[in-house]
Amino acid sequence: MVERKNKVADSADASVPEPADGSDRSWVPTPASKKKATTFRWIAAALWAVAIAAEAVAIFWLLRQREFVGEDGTLIRDPDTGLLETQNATATFPQWAFIALIVALVVIAALSITGSMLWKKANRLDPAKKSDTVRFFVQNQLGAIIAIVAFLPLIILIFLNKDMDKGQKTTAGIIGVVFAAVAVALGIDYNPPSVEQYTADQSAVIQLLGQDEVVWVAGGSVYHVCDEVSDIQTGSEKITGTTAEAIEAGKGRLTLKFVSELRACDLAVPENADEITDALREIQGGAVDTLLPQPVWADPADDPLKLEAVAE
Repeated sequence: MVERKNKVADSADASVPEPADGSDRSWVPTPASKKKATTFRWIAAALWAVAIAAEAVAIFWLLRQREFVGEDGTLIRDPDTGLLETQNATATFPQWAFIALIVALVVIAALSITGSMLWKKANRLDPAKKSDTVRFFVQNQLGAIIAIVAFLPLIILIFLNKDMDKGQKTTAGIIGVVFAAVAVALGIDYNPPSVEQYTADQSAVIQLLGQDEVVWVAGGSVYHVCDEVSDIQTGSEKITGTTAEAIEAGKGRLTLKFVSELRACDLAVPENADEITDALREIQGGAVDTLLPQPVWADPADDPLKLEAVAE
């Protein structure tokens, strides 16, 4: 394969899948991925904080703005009945505050959505464990949760505001609902990554190749087990590294076409390759109870790790 991007420590356990003794061999992000994910999360948190602060300004200041008209007791025409009546002092919602409210809704939406995009990028670099159910849900759906917090109270108070006229209330309410729906939809992670998913891909690579070493190119979305396949003959630089380094480079998973790739590099293909492919497809799709089969080799000498089945 091509020269590695970063040399990996050449230790006895560097390329061994999860040991039979039950010790933790879960996938871990590279230090660079961890640092980048932390930076993205801090920026997202700052953007969300500003969005919620803008909501607070809109609730506690903008929605309380009012102008009093009709203090001189002049006659006005009631738009609902068409009758003339004496106008007493009436509070109305000023137009400048209405325009400022619309701007606030736009700003809240932009900040909420941008924060969600950064948060999801962070989760791809440094995901949570699916076995930690509560943390996994909150960490991956936090963008949608923040969008609800940033919009729902404001939308409710817009519809309850007694100083707005019907046109102002309808316009601001509809805009708020639409922006909220978009922000929530974009904040949801519909197929969040997990440590278990990345570990399954890493384990498959190690058991197929004998080491945690894959190859990718800048324009792709997956990483590969062979540098001779047509998918990466794009003229771009081929980069070789660990699965964690591939994730750092933005490659979200192992290709499911690894069988043809093994053949392209004249490497042994396990007899149960289809079962491994199906299991990886389910795990990459979010399955939690799928067992990743150990490769079955026609010739034991083909096993790059010479692993023995663990006794039940």
